[in-house]
Amino acid sequence: MRTWHEMRRFPLAVRLLLVNQLGVNTGFYLLIPYLATHLTENLGLSAAVVGIVLGVRNLSQQGLFIIGGSASDRLGARGVIIAGCALRTLGFALFALGDGLAVLLAASVLSGVAGALFNPAVRAYLAQEAGENRAEAFALFNVFATTGALLGPLLGSVLLLVDFRTSALTAAGIFAVLTVAQALVLPARKAAPSGGGVLGDWREVLGNRAFLAFALAMVGMFTLENQLYLLLPTGAREATGWDGAAGLVFLVGTVANLTLQLRITRSLKTRGSRGRWIAVGLVVMGLAFLPPAFDPGAVPVLAGALLLYVGIMVAQPFVMELIPGFGRPELTGTYFGIFYVVSGIAAALGNTAVGWAMDAGQHGTAWLPWVCCALFGLSSALGVAWLHRLGALPVSPAPDATAPAGERSKV
Repeated sequence: MRTWHEMRRFPLAVRLLLVNQLGVNTGFYLLIPYLATHLTENLGLSAAVVGIVLGVRNLSQQGLFIIGGSASDRLGARGVIIAGCALRTLGFALFALGDGLAVLLAASVLSGVAGALFNPAVRAYLAQEAGENRAEAFALFNVFATTGALLGPLLGSVLLLVDFRTSALTAAGIFAVLTVAQALVLPARKAAPSGGGVLGDWREVLGNRAFLAFALAMVGMFTLENQLYLLLPTGAREATGWDGAAGLVFLVGTVANLTLQLRITRSLKTRGSRGRWIAVGLVVMGLAFLPPAFDPGAVPVLAGALLLYVGIMVAQPFVMELIPGFGRPELTGTYFGIFYVVSGIAAALGNTAVGWAMDAGQHGTAWLPWVCCALFGLSSALGVAWLHRLGALPVSPAPDATAPAGERSKV
């Protein structure tokens, strides 16, 4: 109830974007975790082909974040968000209706491009609309995203009792509803011209050394977040011998987010610089992997999951709040887009290292992947602390990219 009460303090656009993120994550995790099983068991595709289908989706999204960010700045975030949700509706519907490789690849590309469009656009719109309450808005955003990541797999597991097509069509239906809701309700805002071309905008952002250093320093946050879907569920299953134990990891996170996220963000917001708290959050994220390293039992694994979520709750809202402060308000979407490209590539390399450590850990060094993750978190914390000490991080949130809601021109 507290979460819903806090939502009402924000403009209608912010409230819709929060609900949108709940729907986005519910629809995404309803389908994607079960896609590989469908491709292999139902369609009989080889592991290599399945890897290509899944890789195309990931590449389409990670590689095109910069396009979505630039489109948000130049065309307005609203239209880009709507287009992204519409494309994902089509992509998920193709997964339900098509069995051929060409159709599956098309579905993967559409689904990936969709994420590349609306992910930076949603964050840019949220940053612009929330004003001085940007940290709290991103804290709520984290709550809704985490809740959707829990509800999606639960709903997907139920729908799969019918068949995969029902699950995919339900996911497509969720995105169709989101598309219509945003087209009807999300206010249109006039995009402020950046004063140059797209390539000039990219050069300006990529030439911002402090921003690029910050994005690279976030490799720890993104790598460790991904362990919520890899190392921690694996550890929970191995500790209990029960496949359903992986769901406990997400349950712990959802309960923690609903009860603690806003309290943590509000408490820390006025008690020091953003850079300091981001570094502290990364330290907590790294330390979360030490209990399972010393004792791979169920309780240490769940304790580690809780610590990881707490670290994310400390760091992530301030990370999102700071990104627009590195440059001009007219390039907010571009900054978010390039941030996700740079940190996404770095995190992919980090995940490769964790995967190697998991394989190596099967030969008598089960602690290795956990310690590897702890080092990622602590290294990223040192990177952010160093940038903070150099004065390379924005001192305060960037000014609003647009005028107050009542003074904005609609398009």
